[in-house]
Amino acid sequence: MNEKRTSTRTRKPDVPYDRASKAATLAYWADATAHKGLTELRAKRGRPAKTAEERKEQIALRVDKEVLAWYRAQGSGWQTRINAVLKAFRDATL
Repeated sequence: MNEKRTSTRTRKPDVPYDRASKAATLAYWADATAHKGLTELRAKRGRPAKTAEERKEQIALRVDKEVLAWYRAQGSGWQTRINAVLKAFRDATL
């Protein structure tokens, strides 16, 4: 009775294939998507790249406080609305 009791159960492997068999490992991972590194994974994130004509240019523009406060009070997208107003003015003056 002083002997240590051991369990006869064996732990199941956490992989669904025989890890000792190279052929089983390759067969399991045959349908996996291969990638070459982190650069490829990061390239899929974010917004798609725009062409040179579609890109916007960042500038510093001085505007009266009241005008800026009014646009900001309209909610998100206020910079896009300012851009639309400037485009409309440009098109109206042609």
